[in-house]
Amino acid sequence: MAGYFNEISDDEKAERPSALVDETVKFVHAIRKYILGLLMFQFVSPFLRHYFPYFKNKSDDYIQNIKFINQRMDTIIKRRRQEIENTPLDKPLPNDMLTSIITANTLRDVNYNKIDDKEAMRPVTDLEIRGIIFDGIIAGTDTTANLISFIVYYLAHHPDVKRKMFDEVDRIFQDDKTRPITESDVHKLKYCEAIVKEVARIFSVVNSFPRSLEKPDEIGGYQWPADTMLRINIDAIHHNEEYWEEPNKFNPDRWMVEGFEPKKNSFIMFGGGLRICPGRKLAMIELICLTALIFRKYDIDLIDKKAPLKTESATVTACTELLVDIKLRN
Repeated sequence: MAGYFNEISDDEKAERPSALVDETVKFVHAIRKYILGLLMFQFVSPFLRHYFPYFKNKSDDYIQNIKFINQRMDTIIKRRRQEIENTPLDKPLPNDMLTSIITANTLRDVNYNKIDDKEAMRPVTDLEIRGIIFDGIIAGTDTTANLISFIVYYLAHHPDVKRKMFDEVDRIFQDDKTRPITESDVHKLKYCEAIVKEVARIFSVVNSFPRSLEKPDEIGGYQWPADTMLRINIDAIHHNEEYWEEPNKFNPDRWMVEGFEPKKNSFIMFGGGLRICPGRKLAMIELICLTALIFRKYDIDLIDKKAPLKTESATVTACTELLVDIKLRN
């Protein structure tokens, strides 16, 4: 993403140098390593990380990996900033996320000087841009990509569900397997949405998330002091019989019942509270559209349905291997 897709071109079939592709693959692996390494800094004490050889070597390796990621993103930001500075003000710029962030609160911003607050209207620094882009990569691409893999896996194991999805997709798109999807289509793809939600419930990509107590509180019958970090077990909530009927059963139809609404805080696909995922609506649209666009044209099955789902779990549960057979639908 930070290499291959950073090359903006009007030609979708433009060739990319193999070195750029290799660098992109290296960056993707670094992101995965970062996600797995987060647990080291959340659960292993600084004393162990600094003085015990095993933990110190691991910690040092993860720190070097973070430095590589930061350097790579800084290079991309500086290069794009230079490209923007070299572009005349009367010439349009590419309409991408990075360009939009860099030009925010500058002369190129349509809202420039509309708000009388110098701090709110100051340009975004490179360090802030790096944080925003990094959040976008971690929370906006890796989670979505893994959930799509799990959707393919569960549909392959539940042909009745897949058949219902095919019926919905065929009804909406008719025989046209190439036309762009519209906003109206997204609203009609109710069963595709149900599948996305049910996969997210039964196999959470993010199986827990942390919260820090602002003040002392009693939780689970225990007293906890302020600043205690707690982890909310999303997977346990999504499989709790108090909240879900047959919680271990994959059943997208539960979401199709008229008036159905999960009990409060029993479905935590995007977190909750003030720090709920800001991109949740975009993510749902992406997942629904991608599911429909893939399966309106292709039928995807597993090579070996008896093979266990191969994953790695840290802060995110990632699909490490999914061997599939892809066929054109008639």
